[in-house]
Amino acid sequence: MTDTLYDKPRPSNGIPWGKLAAHIVLLLGSFIMVLPFLWMVSTSLKTSTDILREFPPRLIPSTFMISNYATALNSLPFDRYFFNSLLVATSVTLLQLLTSSLAAYAFARLRFKGRDTIFFLYLIGLMIPFPVLLLPNFLMIRQLGWFDSYLALIVPPAFSAFSIFLLRQYYRGIPLDYDESARIDGASSLRIWWSILLPNSRPALAALAVFTFLGTWNDFLWPLVVTNSESMRTLPVGLSTFQGQFTVRWELLMAGSVVALIPVLIVYFFAQNWIIKGLSVSSGLKG
Repeated sequence: MTDTLYDKPRPSNGIPWGKLAAHIVLLLGSFIMVLPFLWMVSTSLKTSTDILREFPPRLIPSTFMISNYATALNSLPFDRYFFNSLLVATSVTLLQLLTSSLAAYAFARLRFKGRDTIFFLYLIGLMIPFPVLLLPNFLMIRQLGWFDSYLALIVPPAFSAFSIFLLRQYYRGIPLDYDESARIDGASSLRIWWSILLPNSRPALAALAVFTFLGTWNDFLWPLVVTNSESMRTLPVGLSTFQGQFTVRWELLMAGSVVALIPVLIVYFFAQNWIIKGLSVSSGLKG
């Protein structure tokens, strides 16, 4: 009787082949994802001769040319490019969070005539490719006299239909009882947005801020079109000067790209938990 009551199933000593196979697949996939970054770092440490002559290609350089980084940074006004990218990415992120959160609040919580129709038009805007809108936006920038200025780099990307759609869906998961209770206490719409919706939407706002910052930091086409002087170039546009008509300084281009990637890695490292929360939480509140 005692043996029957206290006998417990013994753990199996066999090899968990399923978990082992899953880990192997995940490790292989991770290596494939990281390989371009490793190759970029490897190329930044090679000589131009090694890059052109190596066959089969080798990941580990035969000679580590750390001086490529100093050459890349000194060949361009890298500090100016870095400042422009940091200023534009930070400004666009803050403005887009402000405009998108306000618009999403109106579409999700306020009732006014034509609300659904206007929001539907916003969704149609998501279906139009950016190159189609490039020329009209450029002409408006020229008419406003913003060409080759920070206004051209910051103001147009500060409004995003996708950000409005994302925050609207998140706001709809927050119970309306909070709004009604706040209005009974005399709170205005802006007070409800500031004191109720924003604190309960921190994961979504953080994830959106990271995506916006990274997208603006890596943007190439729009800064290339609306800027002309060297003092207004951002990092992606500035690094493109290493690509000539007939030759490409791959080692310098990769060295500059590695340096430009450092802020992106730092932002993602500190914000990865917020990104996971913002994408995994289906409602505005934890339950």
